[in-house]
Amino acid sequence: MSAWVLPDHIADVLPSEARHIEELRRLCLDSARTFGYELIIPPMLEHLESLLSGSGTSLDLQTFKLIDQLSGRTLGLRADTTPQVARIDAHLLNREGVTRLCYCGPVLHTRPSKPFATREPMQFGAEIYGHSGLEADLEIVDLAMHCLSKADQDSSQSKLKFQIELGHARIIPSLLKGISLSSEQSDRLKSCIATKDVSGLRVVCADLPAQNAKALIDLVDLYGTQEVLPKARKVLKDWPEALKAIDDLDWLKERLIQRYQGVLNISIAFDLSDVRGYSYYTGIRFSVYTQGLTDALIRGGRYDEVGAVFGRSRPAVGFSLDLKDWVQLIAHPVPRTAIKAPWSDDHRLIQIINELRERGETVLCMLPGQEITWDEFSFDRQLVLLNDSWEIQTI
Repeated sequence: MSAWVLPDHIADVLPSEARHIEELRRLCLDSARTFGYELIIPPMLEHLESLLSGSGTSLDLQTFKLIDQLSGRTLGLRADTTPQVARIDAHLLNREGVTRLCYCGPVLHTRPSKPFATREPMQFGAEIYGHSGLEADLEIVDLAMHCLSKADQDSSQSKLKFQIELGHARIIPSLLKGISLSSEQSDRLKSCIATKDVSGLRVVCADLPAQNAKALIDLVDLYGTQEVLPKARKVLKDWPEALKAIDDLDWLKERLIQRYQGVLNISIAFDLSDVRGYSYYTGIRFSVYTQGLTDALIRGGRYDEVGAVFGRSRPAVGFSLDLKDWVQLIAHPVPRTAIKAPWSDDHRLIQIINELRERGETVLCMLPGQEITWDEFSFDRQLVLLNDSWEIQTI
């Protein structure tokens, strides 16, 4: 095999796309800063038990592992950044009150998460620690949509349509409260609900109390647009915790409509039987879908127990997205305008070039005997010597 061939689902990012990803990264981080989020940069590798602690255990199969030549301990390359953020909040910052943190960097997966996906996503995320109210959930969704809105405004492509899908992790546990299930039964139940396999679910629920079994089976059909919530109130009328979850979803839905109606091309949907992250999320969870992707562009929600394994369990809510997914949906920016300059020792030319660069202009010097090839730049001006004076001419 040729030495330059990369592993499957790993790829170089070439100049034009690399600049586009970098511009999205800056847009996201700048947007987060306007909301008051502080940037952190966790390490790429940690002791394995730290990366896989608590909610991170589901990442075991996705985590590359290696032996530390200094300590002999097993290290892991991060497959997700949230466990690291929880560790930083619990042990390094250890603040009282609300902490807002954001990050952006690569993560590594042992296997692609979906067909044709990269195993090296560029993950941007934001998280709020220390507030249990729905206001924090709203702010997180608000920041996520703000980032999408900013990128959409900057794109010359036809505007993207977004669907925000809402769910709640408390609904299914409330229907199973007081019922003892084996791990096998629990796995089969989640599998049937996830695939909306009603016939299989009837078999799994055969030994459950009739009222609970009926509610679980009815839950599978509770997905769609806003009419789902009134139906859910009827199905879940005997479970106060589940009704509280529906009230929370209704509260969030109303405020998202107020904020984004007429601003973004969005629709709001619900899937009350979505069990993704069942063992991870503890409250409202959301996904953002758009055309051109077979999976969600953004996933997030509330995960209040994420810091417990680090000795500090407190409210937490956040989201993440892959910039490499997102960049495929937005028209690439037009090449940046540049000034063409000859190579010369003339101090007057060097001074003019330096002044132009100080003002933010891109000046490309033509090396002797060489033409420049590029993807990112387009010459619209050039520096020429006229009457013993260097002047800028339009091309």
